[in-house]
Amino acid sequence: MATQTTNTRGNWNSKLGFVLAAAGSAVGLGNIWRFPTVMAENGGAAFLLVYALLVFIIGYPVMVAELSIGRSSKKNPVGAFRALSNSKFFPIVGFWCVLCGIAILSFYVIVAGWTLSYFFEQIFHYAGMMEAAQWISALDNGLLNATVAIIFMALTVWIILGGVSDGIERTVKFLMPLLLIVMVIMIVYVLFQPGAGEGIRVYLVPDFSAIDGDLILSALGQAFFSLSLGMGALITYGSYLSRKENIPEVGGYVTFADIGIAFLAGLLIMPAIFMAQAQGVEVFNEDGSLFAGVALIFQILPELFHNMGGVIGLIFGATFFLLLSIAALTSSISLLEVPTSYVIDEHKVRRKRAAIYVGSAVTVISIVIAFDTSLIGTIDFIFSDIGLPLGGLMMCIFLGYVWKMERAKDELRQGFENVDNSKFFPVWSIFIRFICPALIILILSMTVYNAVT
Repeated sequence: MATQTTNTRGNWNSKLGFVLAAAGSAVGLGNIWRFPTVMAENGGAAFLLVYALLVFIIGYPVMVAELSIGRSSKKNPVGAFRALSNSKFFPIVGFWCVLCGIAILSFYVIVAGWTLSYFFEQIFHYAGMMEAAQWISALDNGLLNATVAIIFMALTVWIILGGVSDGIERTVKFLMPLLLIVMVIMIVYVLFQPGAGEGIRVYLVPDFSAIDGDLILSALGQAFFSLSLGMGALITYGSYLSRKENIPEVGGYVTFADIGIAFLAGLLIMPAIFMAQAQGVEVFNEDGSLFAGVALIFQILPELFHNMGGVIGLIFGATFFLLLSIAALTSSISLLEVPTSYVIDEHKVRRKRAAIYVGSAVTVISIVIAFDTSLIGTIDFIFSDIGLPLGGLMMCIFLGYVWKMERAKDELRQGFENVDNSKFFPVWSIFIRFICPALIILILSMTVYNAVT
């Protein structure tokens, strides 16, 4: 029976397919959009170093935990907690993870849709169709927001319909290399432009005096969110993972991929910020904060591409927003797969119907948000800033104190035969039971404190 269920749910055809899919889930808009923005406002290279350190201290241990829970149960987050314990509480935690994925996806497809809008804005601007360019780039245009969200969701559902190997894996095997190629080409161009040198200096030469409590907390939050932890995506992806695979090893590949793409994103965006400043674009406020904040790519970079002029501006502008669309799609796939997997497993619905049902329900929510984008901040705070760390904390508690570390070791032994003789397990156990929960509680406490003061 277990074999039949696994085959029905699907499996990754290769280690590479899983790594690219998990890395795609981690990358998304967060690494290419949010990471460079947060880094620019928090000490540049100093932030990069702290971020990379915390990805390994917190992100990697929790990732291995989620993958272990997923592969052992071969279930979605709700089914996983139910299968691995008699607890009535943790299946509720699993449902919270699913709910977080739905809520985040409901506004994520709108932001992702904006990347499509600006792709066409670059084309219209080059063609001299200024009214069309202004209309399609108006972020407060409810009808436009709803339209692009529907298009992006339809594309995501179409990929999910193909299943794990033929849909998700085949897509990311094409999109992720394309993403990297486009990024490298743009980096090479930007690095040789006027003003880029200052951006490189800020990015690669750390100012250790900039490291303070706020920077560490910002880096901690970015490290946690950038790996898609706490929402059940990696439990779900882990449930499709072969028992022949070494979980700590593949988790390490995903972690390095996340840091690598974040580094490339910073190497592109940071010099581009100073390149834009050299061209007269207002970038920084008097206090050193970014003029456009998190809207950087939608308010500053389009002007940069326009100032390039001609075919060069069109090529790099359209290519950049196409790149963002690709990154957004690799994350929206995992966001939709979590609730889809839940419906398949828990309600015995075939994948096609499950994906369409869930996609349609999320689209309805997205349309409501599209006409009142002020809701994005509230939803993001509840389900991202609070929900994801809370989910991650529960993962650590479940694995460390409910399912127990010895059972986790038994799962790791599948594909990692020398786990008993390695130093990995005792160190990982300490992190899961003590260090990660303490740091995540710190994130949650500071997030709530900053919100109420």
